[in-house]
Amino acid sequence: MSFAETKACILKTCGINLKLKNWLKYKIFSTVKMKNEKIGIIGSGLIGRAWSMLFASVGYQVMLYDILPEQTSTALEEIEKELHALHLKSALRGKLSPAEQLECISATTDIRELVSNAIYLQECIPERIEMKRSLYAQLAGIVEPQTIMASSTSTYMPSLFSEHMPQHRENVVVAHPLNPPYYIPLVEIVPAPWTKPQVVTRVRDLMLEIGQKPVTLTRQIEGFATNRIQYAILNEVWRLVADGVVSVADVDRVMTEGLGIRYALLGPLETAHLNADGVADYFGRFGDEVYAVSQTYGPTPKMEAGETLSKIAAECEEMVPREQLKVRREQRDKFLRELCALKKQLE
Repeated sequence: MSFAETKACILKTCGINLKLKNWLKYKIFSTVKMKNEKIGIIGSGLIGRAWSMLFASVGYQVMLYDILPEQTSTALEEIEKELHALHLKSALRGKLSPAEQLECISATTDIRELVSNAIYLQECIPERIEMKRSLYAQLAGIVEPQTIMASSTSTYMPSLFSEHMPQHRENVVVAHPLNPPYYIPLVEIVPAPWTKPQVVTRVRDLMLEIGQKPVTLTRQIEGFATNRIQYAILNEVWRLVADGVVSVADVDRVMTEGLGIRYALLGPLETAHLNADGVADYFGRFGDEVYAVSQTYGPTPKMEAGETLSKIAAECEEMVPREQLKVRREQRDKFLRELCALKKQLE
């Protein structure tokens, strides 16, 4: 055999071995990426679809439930479009391709099929307390003893819909995402008085696994943490506009060009910590001022139809006409994607 023939033979053999190595690597990696555990999603709206994609992004076998076949089929179509769109924007979560993630997601209109062998259920039905109570009463009779049931509610403390469950209420918790959940990673975990501590721990671990950023409340409280803080801001915003102190555009600019830029990286307490020689020094210097200003806030406003709401609505329409809301939401989502990418670089 000539040198050239020997070289060609070696290269051919190496090529075959390289292909075999790459194939084995792909197969092993694919096996590792996919999971056998089943996650059930109750409700196929925007939040339910987002949760489905988040769990599928790390390879969980996701089953999406809704009451009508056309709702589930539409949801799967929307999920497929969204996964491919995210991939084109380089914003797809996880290491699986869009096709692999879609393969992880199925749908059903049979709630017994949904709960069978599910380790975790994420409920995303409308914010109506009677609907939730009815659903959880139904789940109590069909779920397996180890199945965790988490609600996406932003409104109701978990005790309000789990209190009268005949069994398994200790496995109920709130896992409240912020909208849109795919771009905003925060999830509030809120236990009922009877929720088992290990359930809270397991939910927190799941959220971390799918790339969310959980915060855990030690006990349930109305509004949880996010809305209590958000409502405090909205209350003062309403008062400032109602009293003619500042326009709607300018009061929003206080956040977008001031506090919001800061709070995207630092929370209010770390901000205080950095703005002085530590947080104790900050409140030592400014605590009296914080108290004095806070005493001028006045009563909590009732946000209902009237002069103030008409003024706010009119000025909001000037900023973003309703026919432009879809475009503005797309801009918001693009900004959130880029902001999340920047924050990851800082972690």
